[in-house]
Amino acid sequence: QVQLVESGGGLVQAGGSLRLSCAASRNISLFNMGWYRQAPGKQRELVATITSAGNTNVADSLKGRFAISRDNAKNTVYLQMNALKPDDTAVYYCRLQVVFSFVWGQGTQVTVSS
Repeated sequence: QVQLVESGGGLVQAGGSLRLSCAASRNISLFNMGWYRQAPGKQRELVATITSAGNTNVADSLKGRFAISRDNAKNTVYLQMNALKPDDTAVYYCRLQVVFSFVWGQGTQVTVSS
């Protein structure tokens, strides 16, 4: 069973940037990956996905500010977040898709202060 470990979260002022990392315990080159987030009292929502071929998709509301990428040699997926807003405050989760099942990381907290 692959394990995912997120890092890079923290406290940042509005307008700032963060880069989250999701490190996998094994080779992930064949798998689709994604980032999701969950704010207090809200449902978990899609942030961005990247296929095994490198095709990316970012939630419409985040396009232009967030970008997803992967480095298969490092078994790592990244989420670059720019121009952060207080509404971006959430726990950010990494997800790996294995056909119709998923593996989730434990999440990393991102807090954006105004």
